[in-house]
Amino acid sequence: MGYFEAIKRWRLSRLGFSSGKKRQVNCANPIVQALEKSIWIKLSLYFTFIAGTAVLVLSSSGEIAFADQAFKRALYALVIAATAVVMFQVTMRSRSQRNSRLFLVLGGLMLHLMILSAIMGMVNRGFFPEFYRFFLIPFALAPMLHGVLLGRPVGAFSAVYVTLLGCLLVPKNEVLNFMILSLVGGITCVLLVNKVRKRAQLLRAGIYAGAMTMILSMLLGRLDIVAVFGENSMQHLQGFGAGSLAAVGTSLLTALIISGLLPFFEGAFNLTTDISWLELSDLNHKLLREMQLEAPGTFHHSLIVASLAEAAAENIGANAPMCRVCAYFHDVGKLTKPGYFIENLNDGSENPHDALTPTMSAMIIIAHVKDGVDLALKHKLNPRILDVIQEHHGDSLVAYFYHKAREMKRAELEKVGRRIENPEDLPSVEEQNFRYPGKRPSTVESGIISLADCVESASRTIQKPTPAKIRTMIDSIVRSKMDDGQLDDCPLTIQQLAIIKDSFTNTLRSMMHNRISYPKDDSATAPPTKKLSISEHTPTEESTVVQMPKRA
Repeated sequence: MGYFEAIKRWRLSRLGFSSGKKRQVNCANPIVQALEKSIWIKLSLYFTFIAGTAVLVLSSSGEIAFADQAFKRALYALVIAATAVVMFQVTMRSRSQRNSRLFLVLGGLMLHLMILSAIMGMVNRGFFPEFYRFFLIPFALAPMLHGVLLGRPVGAFSAVYVTLLGCLLVPKNEVLNFMILSLVGGITCVLLVNKVRKRAQLLRAGIYAGAMTMILSMLLGRLDIVAVFGENSMQHLQGFGAGSLAAVGTSLLTALIISGLLPFFEGAFNLTTDISWLELSDLNHKLLREMQLEAPGTFHHSLIVASLAEAAAENIGANAPMCRVCAYFHDVGKLTKPGYFIENLNDGSENPHDALTPTMSAMIIIAHVKDGVDLALKHKLNPRILDVIQEHHGDSLVAYFYHKAREMKRAELEKVGRRIENPEDLPSVEEQNFRYPGKRPSTVESGIISLADCVESASRTIQKPTPAKIRTMIDSIVRSKMDDGQLDDCPLTIQQLAIIKDSFTNTLRSMMHNRISYPKDDSATAPPTKKLSISEHTPTEESTVVQMPKRA
């Protein structure tokens, strides 16, 4: 886990989420937040990137035999880098709000350009033949890295600006060839690494990018396929094969390196790719195994919530693997006192809340959020899972025990009217004491899981479910969430909520549909025609054969 995440975990432990101290609602580390949002750090990163590209171009101009144009090229680099900064700040505001994301983007661009400059220098010094100049450049490096970690828009941004800035690092007569190869190769990777869920997809993207480089090199004349069939065909065939192998091999090696370094980048910059979410969805996790044994009702509830949330996220374009994994763990805090939650009680067993006051029952129910955060910290779960555990109930009301407390107070007030009770002895029933500590859902995925959690629980109360009853129940839950302000901090739109409700309806209908009733076998209920004595053969479970009725 990265440095920022380690500080966050330490801060949460000090605030009491893992030590039994007073519960705190705001668990964000102010130091980390200050570093992430600092305008001075952001300006420093922008200035370093702009100045660094100019210095890199200035120092590389002598390597490409254009020293007389060094300052001119450096000026071009300043203008292009400044344009990149403005475009990133304006068009990708959500990514530029966190300085760690900004460092990842600008640092990736600089690393790509430095490798490009180093390869150009080695070719000019004779380390590699000039024929291999463009076949050794990792065109996919920055676009693939940013596309996997930050999404397709950032990957496309990287492909465009490493191409524009890279044009200043190659010889003047090769600018057009480089621009075509770099831009097409980078965009190819960006298109192929969107929502990558298997590491093999990265390797496939590398192979395709290398193949595209090889095809474009043939069209641009850098690989002469015609000469293979002319004089000295064997020599030209060797050159063609070596160039093709270098193009594909460089892209494949780039994909292998990025695939291997993904865990490092995820930990350092607090990111989680779909690959990692799928790895986390393994139901053999220690907490999930414990939930299966000690809280089977909660475990089954979490599986249904995961199915509802994943389907809804797919329909609106949210992160479906994240929704599934977070839903698995959202109620993990119930492991502390599983017997106090109705889904874990067997038929006929005594309800422990019958012996408690409504206030005490509400405190136990509310505490499963704090206990969930405690377990998540102890088992070092992904921070996005921790956020969902905190937010899936928001600051909503534990309505059942709140109304029960009000009914009990109303009954006590009647006794006061008959002078049986002293009004000073009556406990106060404050709504705030029956509300979860929050925070409210702050992301699309957290909002989906919050709605799916309520919908799944309410669906258990429907008698003889029909599509109309299911849809009415879902509409009522979403409306009550909106009226209570639970979705005020969530970026879900009205259109997305409509799609989510449709998805919930379809999923629940498929789960709760009625099955046909099979006719009973009359021969099974017919009276025996012969009594067997003890000495006669009596079939056992192993030897019993079910006789199916013959077809008509």
